[in-house]
Amino acid sequence: MSTVAILGAGTWGTALAHCLAGAGHEVRIWSALRQEILDLRQTRRNPHLPDMLLPETVDFTDSLPEALNGAKVVLMVVPSPFVRSATAAAAPFLTREMILACASKGLEASTDLLLTEVIEDELRRQGASVRGIAALSGPTHAEEVARDLPTLIVSASEREEIAAEVQALFNGTCIRPYTNGDLRGVEICGALKNVEALAVGIARGLGYGDNTAAALMTRGMEEIRRLGLAMGCQERTFFGLAGIGDLIVTATSMHSRNNRAGMLIGRGKTAEEAVREIGMVVEGINALPAAIHLCRRFGMEMPIIESVHEIVENGAKPAEIVRELMNRKLKEE
Repeated sequence: MSTVAILGAGTWGTALAHCLAGAGHEVRIWSALRQEILDLRQTRRNPHLPDMLLPETVDFTDSLPEALNGAKVVLMVVPSPFVRSATAAAAPFLTREMILACASKGLEASTDLLLTEVIEDELRRQGASVRGIAALSGPTHAEEVARDLPTLIVSASEREEIAAEVQALFNGTCIRPYTNGDLRGVEICGALKNVEALAVGIARGLGYGDNTAAALMTRGMEEIRRLGLAMGCQERTFFGLAGIGDLIVTATSMHSRNNRAGMLIGRGKTAEEAVREIGMVVEGINALPAAIHLCRRFGMEMPIIESVHEIVENGAKPAEIVRELMNRKLKEE
C-alpha cells in the first residue's frame, strides 16, 4: 500500500480519496482553503457528493508539508487555473522519490501549455524535481466513482514504468486503469472535449435533438484529432477512453458541468450566469482561450470550437452561429 497526497478537495479529489482509501492506501487531502478542510474534518463529506462518506483513514490538511511528507504519489486535482500556483507552493516539499500525477484537465490560458507541461515548467522554475510525471484522464465522473460504479481510466506517461505505477494504485477499486504512452494526446483530449461538450450542451439548450448532438460529437472529435496529430500525438489515442470515451460522457451526462453550462447558454444565459448557476468550475470555458490560440498556431480550421468561442467570449447568438455552421461550404467528410 502507498501513501497518496491529493492536492485539491473538489468532487474529483474527494472521490479519488474515497476510492484509494477503500483499497487500503493512506490518503491525505490538501486544500488551500482552511474552511474547506475544517468542514471535511467535521462532516467527512463533500457537499456536492452528499451520499459519499469518506473513511476515517483519510486525513485532511491545509499544510503542504504535512500532506506531502512521505507520500509516494501526489495527485494534482486542483482546477486548471491553479495548477501552476499549487505546483509552486508544493515544490519545496516534493522529492525525487515521488510520482506526480495530474488528474486535472485543461490548458493554461496564458501559455497554451498542457497541465503536465505547466507542472514541468514550474518545477524547473522552482529548482525541484520528482521521479516521474503522469496524467490521469478518461470518462470518470466523480459522482459515479463516489458510488463505486465501474469506471475505466487512462494512466498516461512518457515513461512506461511511471504509468504502470500509477495504474497499480487502483488495483482492487471500482476504477480499472489502462496505460498509455501518448501523454500529450491524452491531455489534449481531456482539455478540448470540454469545449466540444459545451457545444453539444448549447445545441440541447436550443432544443435540438440527438441527430445534432451526434453530429457535434463526431465532428468535434475530428477537430481534436486533427489538432492532436499536428501536435505530434498518436492517432489511436483519439479513439480510446481518453478521447471519444471522455467526449461521449462529458457531452451527454447531466453530471457534466460543461454539458449543463452549455444548455444554460443555449437557453439564453451568459457564460458568467451559467457558471454561477452551476456553482463549480466549468473547465471548457477555462480552456477556450488556449484552444483558440492552438487552432491559430497550427493553422487548424476548427469551426465548432471557434463557434463556442464566438458565443462565450463575444456574445454571439447561438441560433445564428448554428445557421452559419449549417451553411458552410459543402465538402467531403
